[in-house]
Amino acid sequence: MPTASLRLATWNVNSIRTRLDRVVDWLARAEVDVLAMQETKCSDGQFPALPFLERGYEVAHVGFNQWNGVAIASRVGLDDVEVGFEGQPTWSSKPDVAATAEARALGATCGGIRVWSLYVPNGRAVGDPHYEYKLKWLAALRDTAAGWLRDDPAAQIALVGDWNIAPKDEDVWSTDYYAGATHVSEPERRAFDAIVDAQFADVVRPFTPGPGVYTYWDYTQLRFQKGRGMRIDFILASPALARRVTGAQIVRDERKGKAPSDHAPVLIDVSRM
Repeated sequence: MPTASLRLATWNVNSIRTRLDRVVDWLARAEVDVLAMQETKCSDGQFPALPFLERGYEVAHVGFNQWNGVAIASRVGLDDVEVGFEGQPTWSSKPDVAATAEARALGATCGGIRVWSLYVPNGRAVGDPHYEYKLKWLAALRDTAAGWLRDDPAAQIALVGDWNIAPKDEDVWSTDYYAGATHVSEPERRAFDAIVDAQFADVVRPFTPGPGVYTYWDYTQLRFQKGRGMRIDFILASPALARRVTGAQIVRDERKGKAPSDHAPVLIDVSRM
């Protein structure tokens, strides 16, 4: 029988082939209906779809090489799959190589929700060309997402993933440590806030308030053990979807154990329509 709610999660898995057993095991234990993944770090042909299919999940993935890559696994339907969003900027790190759209955005309709798995560019350093690319990428996402809501104010949309932005000071373990760095700069925070202002609410924060609540801990210098993390993974929901959210979690325990991702899963429970 169908449950009273749908569970939607996002997880930067930091290589799906390395983390496959952990991911499919957690899907079953957490009873996740839809999982958006980032940093799969493989091409489409290398993505290990079979273990998901065996567990009743359809899978969509876009990846071109060992970098980036996003996926969606769903056991409540996977329709209208779309690679990239309208206006998504292109990138090339080499002047002699044509710029192309990277594998950073994948959309699909799952259980009536339009889910976008997003891996926002890192930015590298303030002033770096990749930083400017990041700001353009976020601006394009904001404009396109705002257009979706203009066309259908009742749309059920979830923008989920690794945003590579800590939008508030409380989202980093030390503001002094990150002073002058990416992820906390004012232009990046304004870009994130612009998407919130376009009526996409952070639906996890109300259930996980306070400083010291993070989703990412670097592997070096015992950052996880020392509680030195960042909150950079978010689920932003359209107004119609936000009204249906009944709970949310940052699953910190999945950062523990053998060969974890450096990110923890983030999930929400959504009442069924």
